[in-house]
Amino acid sequence: MEPDWLVWARRLQAIAQTGLTFVQDPFDRERYEQIRRLAAEIMAAHSNAETALIESLFAEQSGYATPKVDVRAAVFRDDGALLMVREATDGRWSLPGGWADVNQSARESVAREVLEEAGFEIEIRKLAAVYDRAKHPHLPLRPFHIYKLFFVCTIAGGAPRTSLETTEIGFFSEATLPPDISIGRVLPFQIANMFAHYRNPALPTDFD
Repeated sequence: MEPDWLVWARRLQAIAQTGLTFVQDPFDRERYEQIRRLAAEIMAAHSNAETALIESLFAEQSGYATPKVDVRAAVFRDDGALLMVREATDGRWSLPGGWADVNQSARESVAREVLEEAGFEIEIRKLAAVYDRAKHPHLPLRPFHIYKLFFVCTIAGGAPRTSLETTEIGFFSEATLPPDISIGRVLPFQIANMFAHYRNPALPTDFD
């Protein structure tokens, strides 16, 4: 789903990052740094970002290159309505979620995100899907490879509360979903799949 230039640049960045982690020879280090710079130049040539900014972002990454993890919660009310939050950054609706934190399990991370963004404590029922962001039409494009974990959840406590990241909280049936979805975070077909998993908990986990 993503353009070839992004796939190639991301692969070059990952090779450079992993190489710089294990390299011993100073000449090889210089070569890996050149590969990282080339990856940044490719991304800058196809975006509005400056090469120096992208290269600085790449330089912050260390260790063996692996995908980043995004967690999303499909939180259902007793009447089957789905919790959604309006994102402060783009003004569009999404499932609550965000990056998984170091020293937290995926379960702990998604529970934290819902509490922070919407004010609810949740009970996690199942891991419904593991999607490769690159294989789906999310926009905008991202410089790093991302796995997206979707959990089906129910409300265990708390009360609706916005945050610095969210400006509105709502519950929607499948027939009344808002039209302005934050497609960088979640896609309509992914939301539809969450309704399917809620209605039929025996469905197997979706994955790419």
